[in-house]
Amino acid sequence: MEKKRSDCPALPPGWRKEKVIRKSGLSAGKSDVYYYSPPTLWKRNPKKEKKISNDPSGKKFRSKPQLSRYLGNEVDLGCFDFRTGKMLPGKMQKNKQRLRHDLLGLAKGGKPDLNTALPIRQTASIFKQPVTKVTSHPSNKVKADLQRASEQPRQLFWERRLKGLQSSDVSEEVLRTMSLPKGLQGVGPDSSDDTLLSAIASALHMSSAPITGQTTVAAEKNPAIWLNTSQPLCKSFTVTDEQIREQELKVHQARRSLEDALMADGLARAAENTRELLEGKTA
Repeated sequence: MEKKRSDCPALPPGWRKEKVIRKSGLSAGKSDVYYYSPPTLWKRNPKKEKKISNDPSGKKFRSKPQLSRYLGNEVDLGCFDFRTGKMLPGKMQKNKQRLRHDLLGLAKGGKPDLNTALPIRQTASIFKQPVTKVTSHPSNKVKADLQRASEQPRQLFWERRLKGLQSSDVSEEVLRTMSLPKGLQGVGPDSSDDTLLSAIASALHMSSAPITGQTTVAAEKNPAIWLNTSQPLCKSFTVTDEQIREQELKVHQARRSLEDALMADGLARAAENTRELLEGKTA
């Protein structure tokens, strides 16, 4: 790979842009763009100055959202083009028009876009559709297969698109993933725990039907043919009463911990307000 680094005048002083050109493989000739923060950054603190970076090459950023979260309100990246490293006024104008259109729609009683659709490829139907032929001939028969008409093609193993995606907090620390019970076993290619967790969570989110897993043995032998697309990529499982009671106990403990935390936070705020009032009267 060939790497080229240069200063980025659109960002604060010290920021650099790196362009990595791929030399081999199917993507030869394509390039990836990264940005590096200044080698040493200092963050102001009321009590002391805290050093937040010791990396001599700076912190590496792979996407515009990651860069925007890091810079915060220091730089407006609304018209910043990540690949070129330049501010594009035309892009800012489009963003303003889109924002004005969204605000106007909300003012007229519209609803915000809360689309939670999963990344399933949408394809045109390749199946035969029912055709109704209407003529004046009395011997004509109208045939309609409503069941076939309601069927829609679905992409198999689309859950693999969620592989490698991880959740992180505001400090970009990766959150710990959930641990699945030992009784849950994946079906299909690359049936890792992360893929299985994404498949089950997606099924619970999108479907109101019971989640039973793949109930046929044939799906385990040849999932590309016998896979039930309405069920997650896991073998059939049974939830016992003991497991239900364990989950109820965990929920009860979590709610109690949240209640204690809220109570402690309220008492701390009340004590802080009282202290500020006393200091104000003393002054």
